Amino acid sequence: MRPSQGANTVQPIRDLEKIRQIKELLIHRSYRDYFLFIMGINSGLRISDILPLRVWDVKSATHLKVREKKTGKIRRILMTDALKNEIQKYCRTLGDSDYLFPSRNGDKPLSRVQAWNIINAAGRDAGIQDSIGTHSMRKTFGYHFYQKYKDLALLQQIFGHSSQSVTMRYIGITDDMINQAMQNFSL
Repeated sequence: MRPSQGANTVQPIRDLEKIRQIKELLIHRSYRDYFLFIMGINSGLRISDILPLRVWDVKSATHLKVREKKTGKIRRILMTDALKNEIQKYCRTLGDSDYLFPSRNGDKPLSRVQAWNIINAAGRDAGIQDSIGTHSMRKTFGYHFYQKYKDLALLQQIFGHSSQSVTMRYIGITDDMINQAMQNFSL
């Protein structure tokens, strides 16, 4: 799948071992690319909201505050301690006005296509067979948030979705998964 084919066809990365493998691959290729993946899977932001971030947006902040490009809504997200630690390590050599994810020439942020190529290649190299792209990071955040907290209403609010059924489809909770869970349920 190419980036222009749309975000609805990519899947979350459900396997924690595959996430670990992608991190390992990316950290050896480029710390910027590794940090892009870390930011994506830990914030739940769309790639279009991640790429324009500058160091001053995150360096001393407790919350990420972005105006979503897709909806125009202001979104304020608490940064976990782990994400703040990664930000501090990553930003050590950057100036406050630098883009977090600069393109190779540095005067503009990484493009969406470049970001897609980075994430897609890492996913392929980690052996992921499903369609994967930059939106997989947001879906991965959602899938694992749901698996940990089982709070679909909260996740719906975080993503700004109109209904819980939209959120379920979005994070890849399928009828087959529901049927399997029901098959093993008994009181």
